[in-house]
Amino acid sequence: MSIFVPENPDLYLGFRSGHPILRSLFGTLMNTHAVLEFACRPLDSRICLLLASNSTVSTMIKQFLAKIPRKSSKSNTSDPDGGSSSSSITNDVSNNNGFLNTYNAISSRLNTVKKMSSSIFPASIMPAGEMIDPRVPFKDVQNSDKLRLLISKLNLCSKLYDFSDQNQDSIEKDIKRQTLSEIIDFLSSESPKLTEPAMFSICKMCGNNLFRDFPPKNSIFSQRGETEDEEPCFDPAWSHLQLVYEILARFLTQTSLDPKIAKQYIDHSFILRLLDLFDTEDPRERDCLKAILHRVYGKFMVHRPFIRMVVSNIIYRFVFETEKHNGIAELLEIFGSVISGFALPLKKEHKMFLLRALVPLHKPKSVGVYHHQLTYCVVQFVEKEPKLSSDVIKGLLKFWPVTSSQKQLMFLSELEELLEMIHTDEFEKIMVPLFRRINCCLRSSHFQVAERAHFLWNNEHILHLIMCNRQVIMPLVFSSLEQNSQKHWSRTVVNLAQNMMKMLDDVDHELVVSCQGRMEEDKSTLTVAAERRRLTWERLESVSIMEETATTCVVSC
Repeated sequence: MSIFVPENPDLYLGFRSGHPILRSLFGTLMNTHAVLEFACRPLDSRICLLLASNSTVSTMIKQFLAKIPRKSSKSNTSDPDGGSSSSSITNDVSNNNGFLNTYNAISSRLNTVKKMSSSIFPASIMPAGEMIDPRVPFKDVQNSDKLRLLISKLNLCSKLYDFSDQNQDSIEKDIKRQTLSEIIDFLSSESPKLTEPAMFSICKMCGNNLFRDFPPKNSIFSQRGETEDEEPCFDPAWSHLQLVYEILARFLTQTSLDPKIAKQYIDHSFILRLLDLFDTEDPRERDCLKAILHRVYGKFMVHRPFIRMVVSNIIYRFVFETEKHNGIAELLEIFGSVISGFALPLKKEHKMFLLRALVPLHKPKSVGVYHHQLTYCVVQFVEKEPKLSSDVIKGLLKFWPVTSSQKQLMFLSELEELLEMIHTDEFEKIMVPLFRRINCCLRSSHFQVAERAHFLWNNEHILHLIMCNRQVIMPLVFSSLEQNSQKHWSRTVVNLAQNMMKMLDDVDHELVVSCQGRMEEDKSTLTVAAERRRLTWERLESVSIMEETATTCVVSC
């Protein structure tokens, strides 16, 4: 390796005998000389090329100029380029004024050197390249420039437009839509290995377009708590939003995407804003969000506890505060697949999510909108750990509807699914309060509720549980079955009740006779109580009449 020695002896002495930082700088310049050709070039040009090829040298020059002790001077010293200096160097480097002035001039021309160096050194080693016109197609640039073009297009698409007026900025909107389509095609066909600046630009563009505040809700739930028949509200900006969601989905499904790097940009703040979007009234957007969140949950294991916590908070706020949220069904649909992947034995956190979040979701009036997804989630938990069935059924009984027949039908259907998986020991814990509630459903004047309650006896597993505990259960429901078999207004309910009475009589005739005797005793007791109440009211009426008569006589006298 050849050694660089400046032609100017004064400059050489400045390097060798000056400040310690100066001597270190001289060593770096000597080691860098092997890369460049210095023949037939002026001294300033050689130093400029060294600065362009080695960013460490320029950094050291700046550090050197910043750290040299200075003191105020009354006179200004002019530099060779016509500039002026208001400070002087301390005594230890006072002999190097010419050298410092030369490097001040070099530092002032550093931007020009960087532009010149871009034609000498490859673009891959440059800290930042020139931005490419975003209107240029991907096919018209080299592969090495496609990621820079992608960033330019993403920056173009970060600008927002007002879609309340479709005629406003129509040309710009169309350009943005075309650019979004080009990005989708590029991510689909090229499958590029994205750099960190590209990841940042994608997340920034998606955040600027998607994360927004929704107008206040003014929808009023119907008396039955269902909004399925309401006309959906569509976002006027969906033509752009759909493409942005597609870009985000393509980004998350990139095989080369490293979650350890991408988690810096798909962070907690991003996920929190993403979950807030589930409250949109546009069902198309909620479907896209459902797919996006599912991919985020599967891709970033580090974010899974945070996602579960945020979803729990959304449910708590919905159940106990607002009872208004548009995306509960979609969130439950995602968690249906998440719950199926829980390992056994279930963690305490997962059990608390079931009992504190999912079970209270039976309370709101709008349960009909998401009851199918809710039932699936609850059943998934009970299938994994059947011991939870008794706790879930207790929660159902706690929130059991009294006046809504539609909700009673939903609860009865869910109850049947849970009873199909319950074990005998767990069933015995809840059979008394459970069949007291079923007895009320058997006596319901709504024929569908009464029919659905009778259908429980058609399930073989439930019938087996009932027969094993018939000494406790039958006295609770016998009077309702007997009454329905004789005088219910629905002929279907009468037939069902008669079939059940016949089956019970064939299985345990003595129990049926005992229940009939107890029912007769209860009837006589009720009759006596009713007669006692009648006599009491008659006495009260006679006493009231006598007092009224006495008061009238006193007034007349």
